[in-house]
Amino acid sequence: MNRWIKLSIEYANQRSYLDDLFKVYPTIPEGIRDINEEIWADVEKHFNRKNNDNLIRELLKLNLFPIKDSYIAYLKRDDSAIDRNPRTINRICGRLYEMGLDKIFERCSEPKETNRQIGPMFREWLRKKSLGITPVDLSEFIANNNDAILDAGDNAMMEFAKNNLGYNHNKGLDFVTRFNGKYIIGEAKFLTDFGGHQNAQF
Repeated sequence: MNRWIKLSIEYANQRSYLDDLFKVYPTIPEGIRDINEEIWADVEKHFNRKNNDNLIRELLKLNLFPIKDSYIAYLKRDDSAIDRNPRTINRICGRLYEMGLDKIFERCSEPKETNRQIGPMFREWLRKKSLGITPVDLSEFIANNNDAILDAGDNAMMEFAKNNLGYNHNKGLDFVTRFNGKYIIGEAKFLTDFGGHQNAQF
């Protein structure tokens, strides 16, 4: 077994793992999303008049569409497709009418899922000198061989690793550091469970 996986398993079984993890990923659900009152008034109007095309157009203006449907992303990018695909629009609107306005409003105002908030949390944790070292920009990082953590974007870290460390993947990195003359690169992943999408991510 990889040494670091072994250490991680031991840490999770013997220490206050979740309490410590919360310091890195303080995932607290946000409050409900604000709904623009003018847009919502138009949603209600088009819903009551059964004007499918305009109902969809108004709902697409909100941050969260009230139903999960594989075709919504396409309609968001090309709303002219609304006019060209009446059966798809009627199918989606049929689901909306079954839900009713109260449920539509509830779904559109749901808070962001906590897993969508965690992207920048690891880097923020590093910037707080959580490992005892203040992250530095690229020019300072390459200026000497002192212990250091690189403070840069995903792609900048990937380019540094490709150009200097033999990294050959097209995936941005979350972590590039140098300790005792050795470089460590990594990607931060917050896996909450086993299986499915989590395993694919891992």
